[in-house]
Amino acid sequence: MQDTALKEPETSNLSMTGRAWVLREADARAVATLMQQKALPELLARLLSLRGINLDAVDDFMNPSLKALMPDPAHLLDMDKAAARIASAVMHNETIAIFGDYDVDGATSSALLIRYFRDLGCQPLVHIPDRMKEGYGPNTPALLSLKERGAKLVITVDCGTLSFEPLAAAADAGLDVIVADHHIGEARRPEAVAIVNPNRIDETSTHGQMAAVGVCFLLAAAANRALREAGFFAGKREPDLRQWLDIVALGTVCDVVPLTGVNRAFVAQGLKVMAGRQNIGLRTLLDSAGVDEKPSTYHAGFVIGPRINAGGRVGKSDLGVRLLTTDDTFEATEIAKELELHNAERKAIEAMVLEAAMQQAEHMMVDGPPSPLLVVAGQGWHSGVIGIVAGRLKERFHKPVAVIGVADCIGKASARSVPGIDFGAAVIAARDCGLLLAGGGHAMAAGFTVEEGKIPALTEFLAARMQSHAELLGTKRTLTIDAAISLGGMTPELAELLEKMGPFGQGNPAVRLVARQVINLKPDIVGQHHVRTLFTDPVSNHKLSGIAFRCVDSPLGQAILSTRGKKVSVAGQIRLQEWNGKQTISMMIDDISLD
Repeated sequence: MQDTALKEPETSNLSMTGRAWVLREADARAVATLMQQKALPELLARLLSLRGINLDAVDDFMNPSLKALMPDPAHLLDMDKAAARIASAVMHNETIAIFGDYDVDGATSSALLIRYFRDLGCQPLVHIPDRMKEGYGPNTPALLSLKERGAKLVITVDCGTLSFEPLAAAADAGLDVIVADHHIGEARRPEAVAIVNPNRIDETSTHGQMAAVGVCFLLAAAANRALREAGFFAGKREPDLRQWLDIVALGTVCDVVPLTGVNRAFVAQGLKVMAGRQNIGLRTLLDSAGVDEKPSTYHAGFVIGPRINAGGRVGKSDLGVRLLTTDDTFEATEIAKELELHNAERKAIEAMVLEAAMQQAEHMMVDGPPSPLLVVAGQGWHSGVIGIVAGRLKERFHKPVAVIGVADCIGKASARSVPGIDFGAAVIAARDCGLLLAGGGHAMAAGFTVEEGKIPALTEFLAARMQSHAELLGTKRTLTIDAAISLGGMTPELAELLEKMGPFGQGNPAVRLVARQVINLKPDIVGQHHVRTLFTDPVSNHKLSGIAFRCVDSPLGQAILSTRGKKVSVAGQIRLQEWNGKQTISMMIDDISLD
């Protein structure tokens, strides 16, 4: 491997998108220790050092296993209560119901428990609320309907922590409820047999980064143990929870939680299970999307996830759960086709809302007063796409964003934040002050319902709360670079080495490389929104293809298109691809700068 040494740390001039590039500095002594003690290549040792992985942690980081990283489920408050109640329901043949959510984390949480209970010989009832008609979380009519259908126990997944009135109504009706959630709680708790949530106010767990599907995996493990101790498995096969780690990995990646600790193990091991394509629904989606390579976090987050989400956003809310739990190939194919149609519809709706929201946000940035966040609102904006639009605006403007769709004087919002600013806590504070009808979430994503007339006051409240945090974060936009490498050094061998740092995602970003003084040879537009090009080294004549997604109208897309034939520096992530047995690499472009 050649030209892979890190240069001395430096900060470049602003790129064409207005960001300062910072080449990160590695601790030479720590690098040397990793190289000597673990026999690692210098580049890999440097990258581990940059991520704060010391000698004691390197084995778990490079080979994340559930045995090493999964906590004892019983460390979570109420877990033993929940496991005991589930075990009792299973042993007494009580009807169990699962109340889920319509996003990927909710769908995977529901699917995991459905498959678990089916493996125990139970046939659970399932309710996934309609986004438009019922909204997020448990509602009284749905819970009482489950009781009328025979349910003795309801498990709410990815929801329920703040559902005070519906859970009180369920308790009054004699319906037991277990909450398995990860959203931020508050001092008071709803009536329930157990509330299993690493983000309860009184919880001391250090595993608050788990998605709901991770919490549900621990819940299933705890229930398995309770059943084992009760002798239920005497003469019976015990469910092997590892077979469903592909579902856990999907939900973990798509909920954009940090891929650190146990989450890293969930995803690393789950992607291995996904590669076996034993889940018929996942296999069908991968096949319909033309994915014939080993699945990665990219495929989970950008290929499978949006299709699972499409049902809950603009179609039937239970389609994702049905796809993930079917064992019928024909049914899976039909559901996948329906999801593809809903996904296309979602894209069209999203484009319209995004255009209107972007215009509003740009006007605020130019003419409005300085603010640590953006709050945009529009009549009739579809609630199924406002979360995606909030994410797009956050990427564009690099600050917390709330997008509100208004109908009948009521606004339903989805919010996305940046590291260092907790939007979920801000929403709960606003609700406690009487500014919201409902709301909750976690640090990076939240949702709320607000009266249209209170939107200005809410905006002012959120801005005041976030101002100090925004000042601490600073306003200078930077792009961190892990290593400066020539095009000749960007080889399939290097890509394979970098893959050892995966799985990549929130909390463990993909390795970002920079190639300097290359020619931007052939930039052009691919499809409607993407920009691709070919870079060449004028000295060595090495070439590398690159692509930037959804960027035609952004500063990045315009920068790539406007520098045809010019000498540039390009920063991005390299990906290994296989076609007809041949390995090639390409770069996912993050930024570009004139040399």
